[in-house]
Amino acid sequence: MQRSPDRDQPLRVVQWATGTIGARSLRAVLDHPRMVLAGVHVHSPGKSGRDAGELCGAGPTGVTTTHRLDDVLALGADCVLYMPRVTDLDEVSALLSSGVNVVATTGGLHHPAGMDPAVRNRVEEACERGGASLHDTGSSPGFITEAVPLVLASVQRRLDNLTVHEYADLSRRDSPELLFDIMGFGREPAASFDEGRLAHIEGSFGPSLRLVADALGLPLDSVEVRGEFATAARTTDIAAGLLHAGTVAAQRMTLSGLREGRTLLEFQATWYCTGDLDPAWELRPTGWHLTVDGDAPLDIDMRFPVPLERLAAVSPGYTAHRAVNAVHAVCAAAPGIRTTVDLPPFTALFG
Repeated sequence: MQRSPDRDQPLRVVQWATGTIGARSLRAVLDHPRMVLAGVHVHSPGKSGRDAGELCGAGPTGVTTTHRLDDVLALGADCVLYMPRVTDLDEVSALLSSGVNVVATTGGLHHPAGMDPAVRNRVEEACERGGASLHDTGSSPGFITEAVPLVLASVQRRLDNLTVHEYADLSRRDSPELLFDIMGFGREPAASFDEGRLAHIEGSFGPSLRLVADALGLPLDSVEVRGEFATAARTTDIAAGLLHAGTVAAQRMTLSGLREGRTLLEFQATWYCTGDLDPAWELRPTGWHLTVDGDAPLDIDMRFPVPLERLAAVSPGYTAHRAVNAVHAVCAAAPGIRTTVDLPPFTALFG
């Protein structure tokens, strides 16, 4: 539902999903001086009918959760913060068609030109029917792969390469199921990296690289992805359990955007459970390291100054808060899929 760009006008916002990211987003909406919580959608019927405050550690809000799409549509909200694990096109299309703007963190909608034409047409038609806008964002991809690179490129007149390195020290992450069962740490290294995970990385971060390249007038010819392992040099006790020598202790995935036979843009994620690796890798603390090779070269560290034991509690805000801060800009935007390039620079509103 398109609104005046008057930032003093409170917006009625619905929080969709209340997982780790969604709960942080929900709390941010409740605390926002220019937003009103209109509703909360939950996927589990067991969470339905509860006060929204129970799901984010806040006091009573008077807003009752629902697991029904029709209940959300009936609210006539200005925007939905859409944060399930994956995008459901039926849900997104219904929201947009009804005139509700959507800010998502699910991925896959960052670069319209690279989307499956059938998916893009469906979403754009829904935007047109409802006069609504959609923006897909987050911390990574989003903030670190789009917003920051575009700012760094603004001081260049020749760009040879821009690389984003993401580092995550997981040694104090007390999540055995996540690390060992889902991510594959502590296993015997496979002969090759899992193709499904590589495809997921390409689908998540490739659109960001292409979006930035297009914005710079240097469209990519192709995007390539590769992965590699390092093993524990010795048996190590981490928060999630015992990491045996010779098992996977670090994983690195590199996404390269190629133009005219060379790497123009690159994203590399390095996740590790110990620094004692075989082979030895150059590791940095949890955060981002960006390098720009051009006629105004840059080398930038962005660290998370939080003890590793607290990082799991703090890190959801990096994704949730950017989405919340985008709401006013998205509600004021013209109907359609709106990217980081399309929207004006936006910031937090604290008063």
